Amino acid sequence: MHTGILFADLRGFTAQFDGGDPEEASIVLRRFYHCAEHVLFPDAVIDKLIGDEVMALYLPVIKRTMTPGDVPALMLEHGRDLLRAVGYGSGEEPFVEMGIGLDVGEAFVGNIGQRALYDFTAVGDVVNTAARLQAEARGGEIVFSDRVASGLPTSVGARVELTLKAKGEPQIAYRVSI
Repeated sequence: MHTGILFADLRGFTAQFDGGDPEEASIVLRRFYHCAEHVLFPDAVIDKLIGDEVMALYLPVIKRTMTPGDVPALMLEHGRDLLRAVGYGSGEEPFVEMGIGLDVGEAFVGNIGQRALYDFTAVGDVVNTAARLQAEARGGEIVFSDRVASGLPTSVGARVELTLKAKGEPQIAYRVSI
């Protein structure tokens, strides 16, 4: 199924709260999750909250008002909005450091598991690539694939070649900052 994937991850969160106050960590995470929900919903399905990371799916098959061609620009817009929501571009320090990765392509989307444990999610190269691109993003930055870039109406970002884990060849990607 044609799917857009967005990963947003907090930078340095684990180290910041290592041995720290778990209640304070939960307050920061709740604030981050609130920003993600406010920006991404209802256009994206927030698939996972993975500690200090959010994984969102863009599914034109489910969201009838969205076409596959809409997904790249919408994901980039959401990425920028999410960076702004945590404080980038405001003139103040963001309340968290966050990097975002985006990719679009074919994925299996549905329930995975057996008997007592099912998980609705997406799996496939597009998911892995988005996660790897997110790992390359610095705080305040969105890194997206050439597939996302080719779906945008205009050229955006600085073109880079990245060596991503489990990829045999360098990948073309683009970096955008707020």
